[in-house]
Amino acid sequence: MPHPAATPLGIPYLAEFRSRVLGKHSGSRSAEASAREWVDDNTLLAALGLNLRETYAYLYSNTPSLEQFEAWILAINGGSIEPARIARLIATLAGDGGEAPVAISAGPPVLTAAELAFWNANGYVVVHDAVPPENCRAAAQAIYDFLGVDPDLPDTWYTRSLGHTIWVPLLHHPALWANRNSPRIHRAFAQIWQRADLWVNVDQAGFNPPERPGWPFPGPHLHWDVSLVQPIPFGVQGILYLTDTTVEQGAFTCVPGFHRIVEDWLNGLPPGADPRAQDLRALGPIPIAGRAGDLIIWHQALPHGASPNRARVPRVAQYLMMRPSQWGAQADWR
Repeated sequence: MPHPAATPLGIPYLAEFRSRVLGKHSGSRSAEASAREWVDDNTLLAALGLNLRETYAYLYSNTPSLEQFEAWILAINGGSIEPARIARLIATLAGDGGEAPVAISAGPPVLTAAELAFWNANGYVVVHDAVPPENCRAAAQAIYDFLGVDPDLPDTWYTRSLGHTIWVPLLHHPALWANRNSPRIHRAFAQIWQRADLWVNVDQAGFNPPERPGWPFPGPHLHWDVSLVQPIPFGVQGILYLTDTTVEQGAFTCVPGFHRIVEDWLNGLPPGADPRAQDLRALGPIPIAGRAGDLIIWHQALPHGASPNRARVPRVAQYLMMRPSQWGAQADWR
């Protein structure tokens, strides 16, 4: 279906996206069409430097005109977006370019052959020193400032207005963007995807303080962020440690190698059983320690989550991942 005429920002798909989110889209769509729209929507938002939830919240709360929506997008981007980025997005969404694999960018490989073999076997890999120490310190400080906590004063770790959660909805701080724009991170994701035409998503941060009376670990426990309809398409996720993190310190946890057996496991469940309601702890998850600056990339078919922090200091992290313009998404959710 052809997209409507370009808007003043120059992105034809933007008007369609706004109308659909606000319930003004006419005509029914098949599940396959909805899956394609989901992929295109995520590419649109990544290209425009927007977070999915913040964009939906803005549209629902303000029901803006298209011109107001564009003004909001530009404000988040500091008043302008590079023309080359807009041109690449338009070509991608029109199917005229940006979808074919691009050679991995020049520079030494980030992941060694042994690390890639470990990735293939285990479905996760640790990219050491993905960003320099000063980036970690700046991003961690941005999170402390946003939350109003002092890393040296434990009583400040539990008085947040966000409630009982480890999620931190800090999205657009320059220190977070410095990490998203890391060439080393881009090359690592490019090696995993075997293509370099990737977009980085805009995700939030994390602050997981030690458990104490009145503050049990709130999750997220082991889960999947993808449909379990088979076959599960290839996809990856990532978390960047901003402080040194031990296995007891609320470390990221996953079930190594589960991407290789997930279909057999699903097929072995009793008819009608909900895979998400099973005892996923019985699958053998492990916590993964890391230094400040280490990036963990994992296959989306792995059950994964945070873990209870039983150390003495918080786990501070930034979530980020990169995907090509087109990637696999199941039409149905299970």
